[in-house]
Amino acid sequence: MGDRPHAQHTRPDGVDDKTVEALGKLSEALEVVEEARGLLYTFHRRTGEADLALGEAVDLLREAGHDDLAEQIWADLVGRNVIEGRWTFQIVEEYDAGYYATFQKHERKAREALAEGRTHLFEAEMKEDRRTHGRRHHEATPD
Repeated sequence: MGDRPHAQHTRPDGVDDKTVEALGKLSEALEVVEEARGLLYTFHRRTGEADLALGEAVDLLREAGHDDLAEQIWADLVGRNVIEGRWTFQIVEEYDAGYYATFQKHERKAREALAEGRTHLFEAEMKEDRRTHGRRHHEATPD
């Protein structure tokens, strides 16, 4: 392969600069959605952890003889929906099946239609422009 980028990261013949830029921006937007998705999963996990800790707190309140307060918290808050009719896993599932899946589909469809499905063309070209060719730790690809 030498000191050249992998074919997956080279611009197909006939693809212009604006198209590469547009696909790069679309990829960037998908990366932000991926990050948001990660935060949504963090929200899901942290909310679940809080509910479990809350259950432990209620148990401790009961052990300490505060049955009325413990029962009020248990009945109103432990296991409560975080939004109408949904726990966080349901929010994550809807996001994944709806917005996230649709975003992925359109990003993939655009790459397939405009660049033979190739990924990260904008970034790969930026790497070629910025790296020092022939210098260690500036290789185009791993050996």
